[in-house]
Amino acid sequence: MENQLEIIVKESHLEQTKAQRILETFKNYFEIAAEWEKKAKSIVVTSVDQTAEMQMARAGRLFLREKRIAIEKVRKELKEQALREGKAIDGIANVLKGLIEPIEDYLDQQERFAQIEQEKKEAAIRAQIERRMEEERMAKEKAEAEERERIRLENERLKREAAEREKAAAEERRKQEEALAAERKKNEEERKRLETERAEERKRQEEILAKERAKADAEKRAVEEKAAAENRKLEEESRRKLEVERIERERLEEILGNTVECPFCHSKFQLEKKESHEIPVRR
Repeated sequence: MENQLEIIVKESHLEQTKAQRILETFKNYFEIAAEWEKKAKSIVVTSVDQTAEMQMARAGRLFLREKRIAIEKVRKELKEQALREGKAIDGIANVLKGLIEPIEDYLDQQERFAQIEQEKKEAAIRAQIERRMEEERMAKEKAEAEERERIRLENERLKREAAEREKAAAEERRKQEEALAAERKKNEEERKRLETERAEERKRQEEILAKERAKADAEKRAVEEKAAAENRKLEEESRRKLEVERIERERLEEILGNTVECPFCHSKFQLEKKESHEIPVRR
């Protein structure tokens, strides 16, 4: 231990007096660490019934904790003196802590043996619970996967049934469409037949009407011709009558023109006619 301290102090390049003071300050702690390294190993707890050993471990741990805190305090006090001193102090303190902390950890393990065992049991229980939860989770996932597979198969079955129903419905629609097409064809043929019959009936009626119109027109023309003939006859008779009246008027005028009155006896004499007048007759 002294050799290690001397090496650390030497490598720090401190003055002899300071180096000697640091060695004297920390030398006791090195001795305590060496002593407790041996004592700690003698305390071995393997059962929860070893309460005395656990108490000894506790007392040792607290003693070493006190020394470690004291070392830290000394370190801080000495480091304030100078940077190089602080460097040496840090090195020494680290070495000391490196010696003490494993012992302290060992004693802590011995002191907390019952607690550690309890923690192990609790950890085992937690592991068992977690394992059971994992098994339950896996079982749940398996059940869910099986349910999903069942649903998938059920959906496929329903799809197949729906496809079959659709196929049957399509076939039924095809048959119905064919039946409707045949019915439409039959109706169309019947319509055409009726239209042909109506067209023929219209043609026959039109022919009858045409004959009746021709007959009516002929009768109308006959009536009109008869009326025209009668009108022409009346006009001819009227003209003959007027002609007779004209001839008679001219004859009278001629007679009057041929009458001579005697200036002495006032007797009237008719002059001899020069020609006779005849009333023309139209045949």
